[in-house]
Amino acid sequence: MRPARLLVVVLAALSVTACGSLSRDAYTASDLAGPPPQGLAELRFNASDSDAAIRFAEPARKRASAQRTFDVLALSGGGSNGAYGAGVLAGWTKRGERPEFDIVTGVSTGALTAPFAFLGPSWDDRLAEAYTGKAAGKVLKPRGLGLLFHTSVYSASGLRALVDANVTDDLLQAIVAEHRRGRRLLIATTNLDTEETVIWDMGAIASRGDPASRQLFKDVLVASASIPGVLPPTLIEIPSPNAEKGGRRLSEMHVDGGVTIPFFVAPESLLLWTAAKGQVRPGRLYVIVNGKVGGAFGFTKGNAGAIVGRSWDAMSKALMRTHLAASSAFARRNGGQLLYAAIPDSADVDTSGLDFASDNREALFRMGYERAQAGWAWSLTDEPAEVPPGAPTVPAPPVISGR
Repeated sequence: MRPARLLVVVLAALSVTACGSLSRDAYTASDLAGPPPQGLAELRFNASDSDAAIRFAEPARKRASAQRTFDVLALSGGGSNGAYGAGVLAGWTKRGERPEFDIVTGVSTGALTAPFAFLGPSWDDRLAEAYTGKAAGKVLKPRGLGLLFHTSVYSASGLRALVDANVTDDLLQAIVAEHRRGRRLLIATTNLDTEETVIWDMGAIASRGDPASRQLFKDVLVASASIPGVLPPTLIEIPSPNAEKGGRRLSEMHVDGGVTIPFFVAPESLLLWTAAKGQVRPGRLYVIVNGKVGGAFGFTKGNAGAIVGRSWDAMSKALMRTHLAASSAFARRNGGQLLYAAIPDSADVDTSGLDFASDNREALFRMGYERAQAGWAWSLTDEPAEVPPGAPTVPAPPVISGR
């Protein structure tokens, strides 16, 4: 979700960085005519392509049997609020009820969480460190006077450093091993050139095992978490026979997956789909919303920034609720159930998504941990996600080295 303060920052970025630009060779839709770019067709698909979506999920479907539940975890965007989702996962582990997911999907900050969530409880300490450690506090690095000559308010160096530190050899090898078991790790970015959601199979990328694929793995994570105007877009080079004739190097411009989708349990092309009789149907679909879902009173000042910001905040929450409802209907129609965990609307924490101060990240992580450990985190789409009145105090999470 994009909170009000985030929009104000983006608007300011657009006005200040109007002279900044990113150099790239121009091309037209005709340059992309024909089959999908060689080398990428096996690694990704457009969310509008229902046949491709089913094909990419087929190994996970085959893995599920009639005796076990088909479990999907979807992680939303939310910037620094991702610390809440990280806490939910760790607290869920402590409670002893966290399943092994057949498919894990991530958008924006959820993309950074997804690899750890995919690999399971043994990676909880690494996940906690990624969100509560010192490196996370350096994600937004101001450009200073150089702002006028760039496309964003902040440099991507802090985010790339965080991704570089966490995308290690052992993480990639573990993802490859799970991919071979039939499980799937999927990350969404937004292709600004086509205005479409692109879904990347991260296990397939990691399985290639070469330096270029490792870099692509990192680029996808950075792109998915790069809020336009706040962080720069990521250029991903694409091979094209039509371009080679002109000596050009074509690249797609990818930004935050949350621009086109707040989270996904299924691509947009499948939300109205119903499984055929005899096919494995989704069992439990879990969504971690790294933000608040409900509306709340807040006096709106009579200036342009406050009006636009408040309007965007309301629109973002409405979009999240709509997507939750559509995804829940998809689950019910196919014999499953959707549950979601979100920051309580009454929570007294900064949920702007841009507050990377250590105390705020610690508070968000602790809140998610405590709610999940106590069993309060998950709700159905028609139930509130608040702490029951008079609920007992939950013990604090264990101290994690390096935090």
